[in-house]
Amino acid sequence: MKTKICELLGIDVPIFAFSHCRDVVVEVSKAGGMGFLGLARMPADQLEAELQWIDDHIGGRPYGVDVLMPKNYTKLPEITIDPEDLPQEQVQFMRKLLDDAGISRLPEDDDQAMLRDSLSRVTQTPEEEIALLDIALKHPIKAVVNGLGIPPKEVIDRLHDRGIKIGSLTGKVQHAIKQKEAGIDFIVAVGTEAGGHTGSISSMVLWPQIVDAVTPTPVLAAGGVGGGRQMAAAMALGADGIWCGSIWLGTRESELQPEMKEILWSASAEDAIKSRARSGKPVRMLRSQLTEAWEQPGAPDYLPMPYQSMVMCEPDLRSQRAKHKDFMYYPVGQIVSAMHEETTCKQVIFDMMSEFVEVMERMNQLIATD
Repeated sequence: MKTKICELLGIDVPIFAFSHCRDVVVEVSKAGGMGFLGLARMPADQLEAELQWIDDHIGGRPYGVDVLMPKNYTKLPEITIDPEDLPQEQVQFMRKLLDDAGISRLPEDDDQAMLRDSLSRVTQTPEEEIALLDIALKHPIKAVVNGLGIPPKEVIDRLHDRGIKIGSLTGKVQHAIKQKEAGIDFIVAVGTEAGGHTGSISSMVLWPQIVDAVTPTPVLAAGGVGGGRQMAAAMALGADGIWCGSIWLGTRESELQPEMKEILWSASAEDAIKSRARSGKPVRMLRSQLTEAWEQPGAPDYLPMPYQSMVMCEPDLRSQRAKHKDFMYYPVGQIVSAMHEETTCKQVIFDMMSEFVEVMERMNQLIATD
């Protein structure tokens, strides 16, 4: 395909994959798209190993990284939060819920170490995110996408000096305009159907509005995209490509455990709800007994970021270790209803492109020529 984003990044098809799994990044890039490795909650030593593995297996194909870097922030002191420092009302609320369900507690000899490791991944500061970016810049990345809008100007200048392209995620037109003015190379317009932290405007409304607002800057469409028909709709609305996250979760290359994949395959679009249970801010994810407990009468208040995420570390670990499906959840978009069985990243792209071509042929037949 020939779109501005394909020419900008040197790829064959304008299909982008956000994933925390290195295998997904490699397979999507090798199939002609472009994979982006999410850096959130990843220790520095792990990131170096992941990127080196990607370099060794991707065959020179372009790939990028996804960061969470605010434009403005105050330098934070180094702090360590132990499990006993967390707000106990919320901790005990979750602990009792799992105890009553018969879900085993963490092993007594390892519980504190396991919790401290999990907590350390939540408390990343902006300084740590920049340190991770420093590691990524030692590798041949072609682009950086920021999940929190506009990176600091010094970061933008530094990346551009290296010839690295910069993208930013947004769910609002006014934010997209500011991103363009700041020198961002491409915009990812994220509709409310998407998984994770997302806005309130639907994709069909948001995409064309952002396209019109930032032209000629390329726009990638995100939120509810998992097949060729959604891809065709995005391109018809002016997008230059698609940004997908949820659709890769059910693939063979995904990092999710088999039980979590089975939950995804049986879920409906209505099961992908927006809840504050994961982070304290609205996140679209699968409903579970953990998320529903916070909505019941008598439940404690949600905590602000990052404390809500910290409180959820123990219940997440316990439910995953027990493989108790009623208590397991994961951020995922409404496209989850189209995921029914395990496939591969390469097959997802093949099916997506085949369906896209069929749609375009059918649309062409609708135009009268005489």
